[in-house]
Amino acid sequence: MHFYGINDYNLELIKKRFPKLKIVARGDRLKVSGENEEVNQFEIVMNLLLEKCEKNGTFSENQLEQILRGGNIPDSIESEEGNDIIVFGNYGIIVKARTPNQLKMLLSSQKNDMIFAIGPAGTGKTYTAVALAVKALRDKEVKKIILCRPAVEAGEHLGFLPGDLKEKLDPYLQPLYDALYDMVPPDKLKSYLENHVIQIAPLAFMRGRTLDNAFVILDEAQNATESQLKMFLTRMGASAKFVVTGDVTQIDLPNHQPSGLLQAMKVLKNVEGIDFIFLDESDVLRHKLVKKILTVYENEKNRD
Repeated sequence: MHFYGINDYNLELIKKRFPKLKIVARGDRLKVSGENEEVNQFEIVMNLLLEKCEKNGTFSENQLEQILRGGNIPDSIESEEGNDIIVFGNYGIIVKARTPNQLKMLLSSQKNDMIFAIGPAGTGKTYTAVALAVKALRDKEVKKIILCRPAVEAGEHLGFLPGDLKEKLDPYLQPLYDALYDMVPPDKLKSYLENHVIQIAPLAFMRGRTLDNAFVILDEAQNATESQLKMFLTRMGASAKFVVTGDVTQIDLPNHQPSGLLQAMKVLKNVEGIDFIFLDESDVLRHKLVKKILTVYENEKNRD
């Protein structure tokens, strides 16, 4: 069961990877027939999976998908296997790095004071960043969490929004709230927000501040202009951690303003202490259709 998966789920994934082969499972034996080249590739994949199963007693779905995409689990990832839990959240939720690139975010945040996590929707970059911030607060590595986003509408004009400043801004910041609701008990979260231990603010409100003893996240950074992102990054205090997340395929800046995230990717890539983690469709943990949608759009973009 560990190898084939519940209801042969793993086996069905393997069969989809090798559609030209006839694969028949009989107990602990697999009979395979087809072209020699395909059979050889199948044997390589199976040996990797068997090695993983013999070593750990099983293998994860992420490990299976990594091997089926054509490679073994990288040594740096494999050596940290089992150290992927970030925080224990509410209602029995265990928040952990669920893909190799999310694990890279976790490991990089332990070594670097500033990381950029860049990738398409659904790759868990924001959720993982918030989990890292909550972990740092619980471990008393920082005294506060600051969550920030540019207040840019995603291709829509929402017009006048009623309410006070917080009520006007909350729609832009809802993804950050959603992550916090999973990780911090409701009463404690309310207390943290009221006492400014957790602060949520638009990017424009960062000007003039020095952000110290804080874990600071800038989400949707692709919608920060070049001057805004430079302003934000230079707010960093001596004892701060910064995580910048963004999706360069979804820039919503008006009047074709250049994205500060694209500029940062060029000018900061070789700065020691800053790390760039690039997530892709393989990290998507939403409905399986999301991966297909992203692939189709990417193919269309390359065709143009």
